[in-house]
Amino acid sequence: QVQLVESGGGLVQPGGSLRLSCRASGGTFSRYVMGWFRQAPEKEREFVATITWGGGSIRYADSVLGRFTISRDNAKNTVYLQMNSLKFEDAAVYYCAAGNGPLLTSRDTYHYWGQGTQVTVSS
Repeated sequence: QVQLVESGGGLVQPGGSLRLSCRASGGTFSRYVMGWFRQAPEKEREFVATITWGGGSIRYADSVLGRFTISRDNAKNTVYLQMNSLKFEDAAVYYCAAGNGPLLTSRDTYHYWGQGTQVTVSS
C-alpha cells in the first residue's frame, strides 16, 4: 500500500509561482508512474502532468504546457510540480497519484491518491 502526502499549496497572485511536493511511502516508489491531477469546484478531476519511473516519458495537459514542470527524485521518494505563471484558472485542489498502465493521462492508470493540496490564485 502506497501513501502519498502532498505539500506546497497556498495562496499566490496571478503570474506567481508555487512548487508542489508529493512524498510517497509504503511502496517501491521507483516502480510507479507518478501523476498530478487537479479538481476545481464543480468540475471533474483533470490530468495535469505525469512522469514515468525513470523520467523518460513526461506528459502535460495543454493548459499547463510551458508553465508547469514535473520532476521526481526516486532517492527521496518524491515527485514535484513546479508551477510558474499561474493563472486564475489554475486554482484547484491538486492531487498526487501513483500507478501503472499505458494510458498515462487517464485517472484509471493511478491506483493510489493523496489527500490533495489547495492552490488559490487571487489578486
